[in-house]
Amino acid sequence: MSTLSSHVLDAVDGRPATGVAVELRSATGEVLGHGTTDDDGRVRDFGVPPLAAGDYRVVFASGDYFATKGTPTFYPTVEIPFTVSDPGAHYHVPLLLSPFAYSTYRGS
Repeated sequence: MSTLSSHVLDAVDGRPATGVAVELRSATGEVLGHGTTDDDGRVRDFGVPPLAAGDYRVVFASGDYFATKGTPTFYPTVEIPFTVSDPGAHYHVPLLLSPFAYSTYRGS
């Protein structure tokens, strides 16, 4: 069964994005687990058992994060859908975040 982690970097500050609430959801939107980024911008454990093959989404509360900094943003949330195709693999979903843009890739 697969494990999952995430990392959020604030592209404006050039630093880890600390305190970002992150949810793991099923393809249908059911919340399966959650976490908050640590001082290094990482969620190492979503509090869920290993993931079976299937489709999932990671949802980042980007609007709340920028609100704590007093920064307006265009994206109140960022949702990244992904597919677990190898139940034995580790999946890492990173996010490079700014108030008016974001990018992601399959991490390791």
